[in-house]
Amino acid sequence: MSDRYAVIGRPINHTKSPLIHGLFAQASSQHLEYGAIEGSLDGFEAQVLQFRTDGGLGMNITAPFKLRAFELADRRSERAQLARAANALKFEDGHITAENFDGIGLLRDIEDNLGEPLRNRRVLVLGAGGAVRGALLPFLHAQPSELVIANRDMSKALALRNELDHPRLRISRYEALEGQTFDIVVNATSASLVGELPPLPGGVLSEARLAYELAYGKGLTPFLRLAREAGVARLADGVGMLVEQAAEAFAWWRGVRPETRAVIDRLTIALE
Repeated sequence: MSDRYAVIGRPINHTKSPLIHGLFAQASSQHLEYGAIEGSLDGFEAQVLQFRTDGGLGMNITAPFKLRAFELADRRSERAQLARAANALKFEDGHITAENFDGIGLLRDIEDNLGEPLRNRRVLVLGAGGAVRGALLPFLHAQPSELVIANRDMSKALALRNELDHPRLRISRYEALEGQTFDIVVNATSASLVGELPPLPGGVLSEARLAYELAYGKGLTPFLRLAREAGVARLADGVGMLVEQAAEAFAWWRGVRPETRAVIDRLTIALE
């Protein structure tokens, strides 16, 4: 019987995780089964525990269960603790261990796949939700000259700043960005999911080398369209992050880190 893994979320019919992990397993000669579970709002915890009881070795967690997965775990990585969210669980030696690979997946895509190192760059991240929480430590470890978090709700941004006191980390209201420029701008808000644009002042994107949209498979979102109009040289969506964070989870579970390039190419949709 193959080792069992799964992704759980609600809704789950759109997930690419079984395809991605299946391709990883095939390429690395790993024998495993990877399924998708429609999560229950009332019974998520019971579903995870039942999967473990039935012999499951690990799970990916997607919306809206990342916070509940973190709470369910009895061991938590530093990244998961900062994010207060888990996108991967491991069942081992009677323990449930929580990890958060969203941030390291995003960083790997930007630096390795897109060739845009953060070191000594001014980086702007729009939003202060769970994805941003997961990205803070990896981004700061990459040593940007400044990491600015902009958000409509300043209480969320302030909470991040208070939890992680770092000399390169700054928070800002959108309107206070007027007159500032950045090398790399990441849109981690939910605006693109509903076809809207974060309230960016004009000129913020004028000197950017890269505009990165966390949402993936949406084509040219309002944020990316604005970046193109501003003359940003490189546009990218989050498909690379999706694959890279999956590769981190795969390596955590299996001890083998798969190659990602072919999988990213397979899933990439043209930004048109």
